Amino acid sequence: MSSTEITLLAGDRHRVEGEPAEVERLILNAARGSLLEFAWLTDAATGEPIALNPEHVVMLRAVRA
Repeated sequence: MSSTEITLLAGDRHRVEGEPAEVERLILNAARGSLLEFAWLTDAATGEPIALNPEHVVMLRAVRA
């Protein structure tokens, strides 16, 4: 399975499951949603759900195994 690394404004990085285009779509959908709607993704290492504020995302990077 492919994964995407997300970098946030504070410099934190999260690796999530999914192709960059799919992750980007989820983030953009959350940004277009209601005020403070989070982008729900799955942590690639733990399988746990994580929620990110789309306004804090500064970079996406494809991670190849």
